[in-house]
Amino acid sequence: MASPAFAAGDKPFFSLKNTDFVVLLGLIVFVAILVYFKVPGMIGGMLDKRADGIKSELEEARSLRDEAQALLASYERKQREVQEQADRIVAAAKEEASVAAEEARADLAKSLERRMAAAEEQIANAQSAAIKEVRDQSVTVAMSVARELIAKQMSATQANSLIDEAIAEVDAKLH
Repeated sequence: MASPAFAAGDKPFFSLKNTDFVVLLGLIVFVAILVYFKVPGMIGGMLDKRADGIKSELEEARSLRDEAQALLASYERKQREVQEQADRIVAAAKEEASVAAEEARADLAKSLERRMAAAEEQIANAQSAAIKEVRDQSVTVAMSVARELIAKQMSATQANSLIDEAIAEVDAKLH
């Protein structure tokens, strides 16, 4: 049995009985038909169209990537600005809290000073009232003791002479 490669055998090459020649003729006719119907140009045009489509998609992807990077940078910048603003707000709140605490301490100290002064004044008033009351009581007691002593030791003539002396003294001071 012979293989297809040896089918032509010793036949001349330009004969229709030679399979190699027939295959070559078929190939040439096929290529001629393709060229006649401009298939290579159509394939080239389709490949060019596809290449242009891929190129435009790549450019669009680049522009989208650039937009995304710009948007990302914008958001990162805004986030930094917001973080800085939040830090400033926190710092201002801490400062206000420390100022308020200092004011509260000062107000408390002033309040304590006022209360201490009021308490000391109340103590001084109570002390002077107690001293006055003790003096009044001692004057009352001294007067009653003196009255009793004078009543026991003085006679009527001595009392009349004391009354006359008091009248004379009052008369001298009024005129």
